[in-house]
Amino acid sequence: MAEHIRIGDVAPRVHYVADGAQTAFVYPFPIFEADDLDVHVDGLLITNGYAVSGAGKSEGGIVTFAVAPAHGARVVLRRRLVMERVTDYQPNGVLRAKTLNDELDRQMAALQELREDATGALRQSPGEVGGQFQLPLRPARANRLLGFDSVGDVTTFSRGEATLSAPFPGAIPRTVEDKLAERLSARDFGAMGDGVNDDGPALQAAMNAAAASGKFLDIGEGTYRTTIPLTLPGAAAGLSMRGAILYAGPGGEAALTLGDGAAIRNRAKIYQGLRVLRAGLSSWEDERDIGILIRNQDSGLIDIRQVEMFTIGVQTLGVERGFEDSVLYLGRIVDNRYGLDVRTASAAGWNTSVRYYGGHFAHSLATYPEKDRYGIRLSAAPGAYVAHNRHVFDGPAFELQSRDRVIDGIPFLIQVNSRGAIARNIRMEGCDPYVARHTGAAQDHVYEVAWASQGYGIDIDYTATATRVGSVVRAMHQAAAYREATRTVAEIPSLRAAAIRWNGSETGFEKLACLSTNVSGTPTLLPHFTFPALDSYTLTERGVILTGGGGIGFVVDTRRCKEFALAVDADDPRMIIQCFGAGNVLLTAADGEMVRASGMSLTYVSGPRWWQGNADSNDANLTRLQVIRLAPEVQTAIIGVARIGTDYEVRSLRLACDPSQSPAVLYGTPELPHGVRELKAEMAWDAPSIAAGGSAQVNVPCAGVRPGDFVQAAFSLSTSGVVFLAQVGAQDVVTVTAWNRSGAAVDLNPGIVRVRAVKS
Repeated sequence: MAEHIRIGDVAPRVHYVADGAQTAFVYPFPIFEADDLDVHVDGLLITNGYAVSGAGKSEGGIVTFAVAPAHGARVVLRRRLVMERVTDYQPNGVLRAKTLNDELDRQMAALQELREDATGALRQSPGEVGGQFQLPLRPARANRLLGFDSVGDVTTFSRGEATLSAPFPGAIPRTVEDKLAERLSARDFGAMGDGVNDDGPALQAAMNAAAASGKFLDIGEGTYRTTIPLTLPGAAAGLSMRGAILYAGPGGEAALTLGDGAAIRNRAKIYQGLRVLRAGLSSWEDERDIGILIRNQDSGLIDIRQVEMFTIGVQTLGVERGFEDSVLYLGRIVDNRYGLDVRTASAAGWNTSVRYYGGHFAHSLATYPEKDRYGIRLSAAPGAYVAHNRHVFDGPAFELQSRDRVIDGIPFLIQVNSRGAIARNIRMEGCDPYVARHTGAAQDHVYEVAWASQGYGIDIDYTATATRVGSVVRAMHQAAAYREATRTVAEIPSLRAAAIRWNGSETGFEKLACLSTNVSGTPTLLPHFTFPALDSYTLTERGVILTGGGGIGFVVDTRRCKEFALAVDADDPRMIIQCFGAGNVLLTAADGEMVRASGMSLTYVSGPRWWQGNADSNDANLTRLQVIRLAPEVQTAIIGVARIGTDYEVRSLRLACDPSQSPAVLYGTPELPHGVRELKAEMAWDAPSIAAGGSAQVNVPCAGVRPGDFVQAAFSLSTSGVVFLAQVGAQDVVTVTAWNRSGAAVDLNPGIVRVRAVKS
């Protein structure tokens, strides 16, 4: 060195935050050798990958990295001398100024480092004097707490005796041990969370302690492997997870059970951040293989982040008490045969009135490509309570990987008699064309599909065991404004005004077929059952009284449209449906279950040969509005009401269907002449020459004409003073009279006589 280093009043440490591009970093303090500089990146001491320049210079130098530290990395450059003397003065030797200066510079640099180290140490204020800060001997401080006594000197305390107070008004003095145990941690019981060691016994011990103390259990970051199923009893205040449980135990068990079963109600619990993974994919055959089982919750708040590779991902269970009035937040629920199972286990348990938010129910393409899978199931054990009412699902997403495969992948599987279940903003990706499958008496479900990747319509699949229909799909992804409407197929706003006096004793109704509960002979075709009029009706001021053996109904073409809604304004009407197949041949119970209804069971009655409701349609039983769904074999149907038990008044009927359909209502045809007030007929006639003031007559057949009907006649050619008059000459015959009012004979050319009859 030409001259010695000058040690200025500069801290021997400098800090930087890297930007990801900078490679050169200045250190503004002097060092003697390059090895005197420690380089730390994010707290770690590194020994290579950089070069140091400027050693021996008073102003410092530069550290140049071969690769720029990552963006946001903390870089610390620090002088760290080896504490040794590197010079030795010989007796009677020459005392050179440079040697002495170098030695003094090293001493000053070492003192700066000591001052820097002391800055971060606990120490007494310069304004205080005295005090005892020496640690007690090892045996005296073992297993005790270090603290300060009343005069501020260092001392030790027993962990269970000394009390401290939080610095807040009204704070209660507590021992440190009690404060640390305020919220239990799984690590306090030996759980490591390294994903390798078996943390099962430690986790279960922690859960038992949480239940015994009524405290909240915290499972921190990490992966906690367990070979035993775990249970957090209901006496615990709740559970918070920031890590995950990895279940490597036996199959046929619930990996994590929350809450007590039996008749115990678990109220107002909080479970947060639940994550349970299976070490290997289950066989999907054993429904006891469950990720998270949650029992008997009342007003709980449950946050589920991740459950994967079980037969049932999450099961909420009403055992001998209810699972109700709770909120579930759902996250990633993947590769489970049933993602969420809403279930009851006994006749005394129920599962109702629960809100579910989110949920990503998905499967890998490689996960059991030959097995059916479902996102959410509503189910019950044999003999258990089946009325799972008022569940609300908000924004669930389903990626079931079943499209274009021979398997079923359906978002909802409804196996119970639920009512009023609502699913909003559903996403369907790679699923079946069904948003739900109903196998029981579920009704009044609403499925709002916000998006479906399928290029086809979304529907509900009613299996052969389903006894109720009437749920609805709101397909928001396909012409939502149009589909939200309801199409009226036919309506009779006033039965009284629509009544037709067919003859002196028989009455019919516009657009409607008259029906009999006892058709004579062996009828087999549709026209055998549709009468224009019968004598079993009594008109009132507002409607008609159906008396013994009578009924009325719409005849509808059902080749395409299979679902209809019947609304009736009547006292206590009984709905009936008669079904006909190809060629209008009658379908009976021997042909299978041809029709189901939304709010009641239907029974086939062999006398009138129709299906009829097992109850009256009235408001008290919530059966006033009925939706019926017909089997694919039904080509034509009669939908109406009949008198079964007692006489009752009918005032109006309305029939509606999906607005994308427009089925024909059949009446007034040659084959089905019912339902019309106006009759028409015509025939060719070459009238003879008619003398002045004379007339000629012809009888025109007109089926249905009866004495008392209003009739008119007309001729297809110019009549030159000849007037055509009409009267009912006999049943089914209109007599037409051509009267020559002129003063000369008239010989009409051949033409067409047309007659029109109007019933009163």
